[in-house]
Amino acid sequence: MKRNHTPKINVVTLGCSKNVVDSEVLLGQLVRGKARIVDDVDDADIAVINTCGFIEAAKQESIDAILEAIDRKNEGKLKKVVVMGCLSERFAKELSAEMPAVDAYFGSHHLEQVVRELGVDFRAELLGERRLTTPSHFAYLKISEGCDNPCSFCAIPLMRGKHVSKPLETIVEEAGLLAAKGVKELILIGQDTTYYGLDVDGRRRLDQVLRELVNVDGIEWVRLMYAYPTKFPGEILKVFQESPKLCRYLDMPVQHVSDEVLKSMRRGITGRTTRELLRNIKESVPGIGLRTTLIVGYPNEREEDFQQLYDFVEEIEFHRLGVFAYSQEEGTTAFALGDPVPKEVKDERLARVMELQQRISEARNESLVGSEVKVLIDRREGEFMVGRTEWDAPEIDQEVFVRPLPGLDVGSFAHVKITEFAEYDLYADCVEHISR
Repeated sequence: MKRNHTPKINVVTLGCSKNVVDSEVLLGQLVRGKARIVDDVDDADIAVINTCGFIEAAKQESIDAILEAIDRKNEGKLKKVVVMGCLSERFAKELSAEMPAVDAYFGSHHLEQVVRELGVDFRAELLGERRLTTPSHFAYLKISEGCDNPCSFCAIPLMRGKHVSKPLETIVEEAGLLAAKGVKELILIGQDTTYYGLDVDGRRRLDQVLRELVNVDGIEWVRLMYAYPTKFPGEILKVFQESPKLCRYLDMPVQHVSDEVLKSMRRGITGRTTRELLRNIKESVPGIGLRTTLIVGYPNEREEDFQQLYDFVEEIEFHRLGVFAYSQEEGTTAFALGDPVPKEVKDERLARVMELQQRISEARNESLVGSEVKVLIDRREGEFMVGRTEWDAPEIDQEVFVRPLPGLDVGSFAHVKITEFAEYDLYADCVEHISR
């Protein structure tokens, strides 16, 4: 009997959901090219590491993963190490000099070259096809690539390039392919989803994307991420009002609210306009869950600027919130400002905001006890089925631990009654199954 000498390939994905999609597209090409994919690096001949280069902690995680793969190669456990993605896009020359044992480095836009490096013929007609690495009932759908916003702290344009909107017909076709695989929830992503269409004809057309996607057969939830606040396209609020399939959820990274900090960040918006926008969204779409991310410790953030940010969080009462400590990134316009805020001050400010958010979240969760909500079941954990409401994105937001009725499966929707709460979790009894 002939042994199969086709190398076994393991793909490791680090960083954000945009990288997840890139890896899934790569895996789609490899599967159709009859490559042998393995989920455990211990079983692999080739390791592919899709890196992140967003902030210092993410860069270090990527470097550690590369070094681990190199150690495996030196021990004879791997034949080849291939590095791709954002860190490689930005620092390929430096990485190659420091870690020459890596067989090949590729940037963020070199899918075809990666596929060929792995011994598979690249097929352009497969670009809408992916091998999902998420649970099969939800998937990320990238509607654009790159970013044209001039944020002073952000290195993403250095790694991902200028904004390019994906053609609407391509987005809809990909959504249809995902629905055919059993996907029920589409999570729309891009570096700035609200910029969609501006690079094509000077008009923001995110509302058209949303209207098309909520009409794709088989899709029951559409969730919007990465909505930039500056020049926010208000017409999408009408889609929220009209379509129950569009989750009452909006991820909008506002970063800060102090005018002095926002000006230095080059965000193109004031604190007052930010507040007005958020109030308008909440009034136009009652019950919407707002998620944001903030930066503390930016170079010109004084204590009074931070206090404005703290008061803002207390005022708006975001449903979900994440905070980053400022990371000085070479090549950004803020790099010249240095990094004058001490780490201990950054850490203290971050902790204060998160403690406040914990209280806000706990109070909101307590108010939900006794109510009935719709959830999508993501997994089983012990005696519970674990799901999410429309106000929660996977992997970053809170979950609902459901005591199930017989037959409740992963990937099903259910009505549940909230019985208990914690700061960032809910507990519920299943009332009825809605769908499988």
